[in-house]
Amino acid sequence: MNGILPLWKEPGMTSHDCVFKVRKILRTKKVGHTGTLDPDVDGVLPICIGRATKIAEYITEAGKSYKAQIVIGESTETEDASGEIIDKKNVETKITLEQLLAAAEQLTGDIQQTPPMYSAVKVNGKRLYEYAREGKMIERPSRTVKIHQIEIDDTSLEYDETNYTFKFHAHIICGKGTYIRTLAVMFGELLGFPAHMLRLTRTSSAQFTESDCVTLEQLSALEDPQTILKPMELGLSGLKKMTVSDKVASKVKHGAVLPTPDEWAGEMGEPIVVFYQDTVLAIYHLHPEKAGYIKPVKVIWTG
Repeated sequence: MNGILPLWKEPGMTSHDCVFKVRKILRTKKVGHTGTLDPDVDGVLPICIGRATKIAEYITEAGKSYKAQIVIGESTETEDASGEIIDKKNVETKITLEQLLAAAEQLTGDIQQTPPMYSAVKVNGKRLYEYAREGKMIERPSRTVKIHQIEIDDTSLEYDETNYTFKFHAHIICGKGTYIRTLAVMFGELLGFPAHMLRLTRTSSAQFTESDCVTLEQLSALEDPQTILKPMELGLSGLKKMTVSDKVASKVKHGAVLPTPDEWAGEMGEPIVVFYQDTVLAIYHLHPEKAGYIKPVKVIWTG
């Protein structure tokens, strides 16, 4: 069994829980997910089955989109609703759409983020959440992430006159490694208030959206689960492609280093998917040491 399972992850499960359950349902060991979703988050989680596990990293690195509900006026230790409130500042008047759009504009593009203490990022060989659980605050390296687009849902603006907080929904398209809960905190900072993420749904990952997905319950009810699997080639559709002849295909299948073809369109370090007819054989890039040659990053064809 080979292919990509577009799974709709439900709240309360880790990504590893999903992999474990898919293994049991499909009765196969070769299963891998394509990017961790926090337990409280629901949404699109592509799962790679069989040979498709070889391309999981390329789906992980592809763009993702989210729908987030953000609370202005309160911050938590985890930056989301699972943590204790650690700071509060009353929002005395309703925040305007114009203020939110101005903040969104400042947060679009390449921005610097510092990963939250309650995250799986490793520092000195230890995950940040392990330090956090020990009550330790350590210096965290910031990193650049790409925010392609932020749209504010103007029908979602909600001012709570009892708690003096303000809520809204944002639709976010972003690159790999973005922490949406940290983005929520950054919204608050630009508006002059503590903030946190109340809810989050991943609405797409790479080429896969909610309409492609099945739940674990739906998967277990299928007589032939293979029918729901998407072709591996779909998971690579965001990369540049090159088709080779029968003669060259035999060399690609064995991972040969090849002279750079005239039709090569990749920059240094950029992966190119090599096809023979409609079948993906391998992923190549420019040889880092031999000018005028390309070498395989990963051979996918197994014969």
